[in-house]
Amino acid sequence: MKILVINAGSSSLKYQLIDMSDESLILKGLCERITMQGGELTQKTADGRVLNVKHDMKNHTEAIELVLKAMVDKKYGGIKDVSEIAAVGHRVLHSAEAFHDSVLIDDEVLKICESNIELGPLHMPANIACVKSCLEVMPNVPMVAVFDTTFHSTMPPKAYMYGIDYSAYERFKVRRYGFHGTSHKFVSEETIKLLGLKKSRIIVCHLGNGSSISAVKDGKCVDTSMGFTPLEGLVMGTRSGDIDPAAVEYIRKKLNMTPEEVVNYLNKKCGMFGVSELSSDMRDLEAAIKAGNKKAELAVEVAAYRIKKYIGSYAAVLNGVDAIVFTGGIGEHSAYMRRLVMSDMEYLGVKFDEERNQNFKDGVGFISADDSEVKVLILPTNEELSIARETKRLVQE
Repeated sequence: MKILVINAGSSSLKYQLIDMSDESLILKGLCERITMQGGELTQKTADGRVLNVKHDMKNHTEAIELVLKAMVDKKYGGIKDVSEIAAVGHRVLHSAEAFHDSVLIDDEVLKICESNIELGPLHMPANIACVKSCLEVMPNVPMVAVFDTTFHSTMPPKAYMYGIDYSAYERFKVRRYGFHGTSHKFVSEETIKLLGLKKSRIIVCHLGNGSSISAVKDGKCVDTSMGFTPLEGLVMGTRSGDIDPAAVEYIRKKLNMTPEEVVNYLNKKCGMFGVSELSSDMRDLEAAIKAGNKKAELAVEVAAYRIKKYIGSYAAVLNGVDAIVFTGGIGEHSAYMRRLVMSDMEYLGVKFDEERNQNFKDGVGFISADDSEVKVLILPTNEELSIARETKRLVQE
């Protein structure tokens, strides 16, 4: 079974074609500047063949048509005919409370997704537009929606409720939803398999420009750091993370911002970028720290301290922890960040191995000592494969 996985943005479309007989990647690609001039498709096959097509795409339907054409290209494609695609898995941002699992897409599902646009106004319109485009171009191929939020739908009310009047939750669905769900699901499941655990308490640290942590008990999420939006939680690349709402209003007045402007400020001008006044990129910050930049050092320390606090709180929620897992661009590649986070964790049962941490290159590996009660490891996420697995499961049910 070959499954096409699609992750659509407002002006971009990432895709992968995966052979589910062995979960191998056939090809992957990216369409950029959809709806704008200068459109471009770049596709790379598993054996390294690269196709680059400059072609304007006025909408997602034209983008999908270009993708299908590229995949069957005689020289640079990966399949002979589009009919080889058994199903399409779509990454969809928000399930709200309507769905607690991935779902086969039909007209009713699309209507519900459209009703949830206000919960994800930046991503949901593009997600829905791409689903509709695929249905138009491939009307007989099963489509599956894999939501970024459903893995966190197992959180109990005490974890997802805010301390607001209950009617605001009932009327407006203001609650904590969590995001990065496909990543947390994939990494926690792979960790359980790797460690051979029947009962498990795992803390997943998905660290990148956007970062989140989840507490996963026996394969189910019981808490996560992101909330009503991805702005809550950790100090991220450009997001502030947790902040006193009164401070937000104070900043808004002082900077003479509208409510929309201050939300944009917290999302795009804060975090490590805001504290360092330099960059949101961990590589830039580490280079600056080596050169003696104190603001860069402070920015990374603030981010690491917040991660450490969440790990401690989730260890309490889980009544202990079996494994702490790092994933995402920073989690997988920054030994400096991992060291800051994992230092002084002996009380938790962690024996951190700094030599393993510093010498780690790529792939899956342990950065805790062999006799560490709590295992600390690095495990690369694969959200596309997670979506493909969900799609296969739904289609075969």
